[in-house]
Amino acid sequence: MKREDEFSRLELSLPACRDNYRYFRSLLEPETKLLVLVKANAYGHGAVEFASLMRSEGADYLAVAYPVEGMELRQSGIALPILVLTAGTDFFDEIIDHRLEPSIPNLDALEKLAAVLRRRGMKDFPVHIKLDTGMHRLGFMSGELEALSAFLERCPEVKVKSIFSHLSVAEDPAQDEFTLAQAELFTRNSEQLISRLGYRPMRHILNSAGIQRFPQYQFDMVRLGIGIYGISALPGVRLKPVASLKCKVLQIKHLGPEDGAIGYGRRGAIAPEGTTIATIPVGYADGIDRRLGRGNASFSVNGKRVPTIGNICMDMCMLDVTGVDVRVGDTVTVFGDDPTVDELAGILDTIPYEVMTSIPRRIDRVIVR
Repeated sequence: MKREDEFSRLELSLPACRDNYRYFRSLLEPETKLLVLVKANAYGHGAVEFASLMRSEGADYLAVAYPVEGMELRQSGIALPILVLTAGTDFFDEIIDHRLEPSIPNLDALEKLAAVLRRRGMKDFPVHIKLDTGMHRLGFMSGELEALSAFLERCPEVKVKSIFSHLSVAEDPAQDEFTLAQAELFTRNSEQLISRLGYRPMRHILNSAGIQRFPQYQFDMVRLGIGIYGISALPGVRLKPVASLKCKVLQIKHLGPEDGAIGYGRRGAIAPEGTTIATIPVGYADGIDRRLGRGNASFSVNGKRVPTIGNICMDMCMLDVTGVDVRVGDTVTVFGDDPTVDELAGILDTIPYEVMTSIPRRIDRVIVR
């Protein structure tokens, strides 16, 4: 059987990753710790592969969304501290067993974790307290801090490893007043909590855009997400795309008007003078949104941009390669340097996050050194 990457692969560039990491590291004070987000399969890049890269680059922490993501990393030998951002309340035993560190956004979750720890006879288990400073998704509101402080004072089962919050519009200069207000509220509320703890946990609020635009609020640690994967919040900063989705041409057909039309729904029109198409082994099950079909997007082959033609299929799509020197087995770049994820996201009227996280696990992740 042929290897999957002979058909399609997501190449992860170690040099690009290293350059992006070092760029963000250069914006920080030497003592500031750096947490890298590898949730959602590392934004589609491959969690285990990318976590290994981050470990080699010197990341201090990793973060995932759900406990099962952290368990996968532990089972693959990743030993870095792992913050679980959406820990829930039903998997505390598994979190403990896999040495994961849960985010605690409300008193109910904290009470349930403390009960599990008491049952297991454990103390000083690391937790991360989430404060709501305006995102209004998860976290303790200002009016809940007194009850939180009182509970922590009588709860030897846990030890607060960090206090953190989440910026909602750090990338938007038009809303900087709101972002600054978030940072100031976080400063006040975290200091209030620390005054009751008797020790100083780490604090962190900056995301990728925040690192670039508000370095004065880096506190003890920052959280690097989309930036490490090559997307910048600053228009003048060109980060390097880490991932390139590539595949190989399966077949080439030279079609004339007498051959009718191309693809499902017969939506690919054949030119009066004839059309040459190349079929490639990626479709909407591989994250190639159907809205990219019918010529709405173009991919790169042998240095030339060629448009899609007809509807995107589940496992394949067709390209109009008329007049281009293309052979079976040639490599097609769906996104990477050309076209970029940003370009495809623009066509889809969405954000690069969605394009990246749409790439399924059946696409091999290959580290390029």
